[in-house]
Amino acid sequence: MSDAKNELAPILIAGPTASGKSALAIAIAEHVGGVIINADSMQVYRELRVLTARPSPEDEARIPHRLYGFVPAAEAYSTGRFVSDATAAIAKAREESRRPVIVGGTGLYFKALLEGLSPIPPIDPSIRDHWRAEAERRGAADLYRELSSRDAPMAARLARSDTQRIVRALEVVEQTGRSLAEWQTIPGTPVIDEAETVRLLVTLDRAELYMRADARFSQMIAGGAMEEARALAGLDANLPAMRAIGLRPLLSVIRGEKTAESAAEVARLETRQYIKRQLTWFRRNMITWKNINLKYMERSMREIFPFI
Repeated sequence: MSDAKNELAPILIAGPTASGKSALAIAIAEHVGGVIINADSMQVYRELRVLTARPSPEDEARIPHRLYGFVPAAEAYSTGRFVSDATAAIAKAREESRRPVIVGGTGLYFKALLEGLSPIPPIDPSIRDHWRAEAERRGAADLYRELSSRDAPMAARLARSDTQRIVRALEVVEQTGRSLAEWQTIPGTPVIDEAETVRLLVTLDRAELYMRADARFSQMIAGGAMEEARALAGLDANLPAMRAIGLRPLLSVIRGEKTAESAAEVARLETRQYIKRQLTWFRRNMITWKNINLKYMERSMREIFPFI
C-alpha cells in the first residue's frame, strides 16, 4: 500500500460478500470527498438490486455511486467492458476533483485495473452470435468437447459446465486462430498505477461471514428477492446475470421444483461456497493489500485515515 498521500490516488477496497466493504467505502468516500465506483460483476445488473445487495437508494444519495445497476440482465457484461467503463469513471471522478473509491468482490476486475487485459482482437459479431446460438442448441458438454479438439490447452483450464467461458474460448480461436491461453500470456496496459493506490482488503472470520450471509439472505427474501427472480424467469439461463448467487434456487421455487425452505438452504450453501472461493482468490492474489478487520470498525478507521 502506498504511503504517499495523493489527494486523487484511487482507493481500492476488496473483500468477500457480506464483509461490510460497501459501508467502509461510504465512510471513506465521505472522509476524502470521493466517488464510489463498483467492482462487482453482479451489481452492474439493473434488475438485481436485492439479490446482489446493491447499495440502497439512501446510500447512493449520500455519496455519488458509479457503475451500479446500469446494465440490463439480458446483456452479457464482460471484464473488458468493465475496464473501459471503469477507466471512464475514474477519469470523470478526477475531472470533478473527487477521489475514486473502487469497491467490490470481483477479484478479476481489480486485477484487470492493476495489470491490464491481454490485447485480444475484437470478435466479429457474426462469430459471437454463431457460438452463442450453438451453446443454446448443443449445450455446454458438447461445446466443451469441440473446444477440447480445437484448443486443448484452454479446455484444460475450464469446467465442462462453464458455458460462458467455453463460448469465449471458441470465439477467440475461431477469430484469431490462436488459443485464448496463448493470448492471455501477453501483458496488457494497466489502467491505474498500483504504486499510487491505497489497497484495502476487508477481512472477517469465516464463521462470522457465514453468519452475516445467512442473515442477509433472509433479509433479501423479505426485501423482494423472489419478485426479482420472477422478473428474470424468461431469460436465457446462460447469461452471466443468471449466475447471481441465490437466483437459481429461487427460480426453482417459481417453477415448482423446490419449496421456499429448501431453496433458501441451497442459496445459503451457494453463498458459503462463493465466500470460500473469494477468500482463496484474495489470499493468493492480494498479498500486498492492507488487511482491515471490520469487526473492529472504529480502530480500523483510525488505522486507515492517516494513510488516505
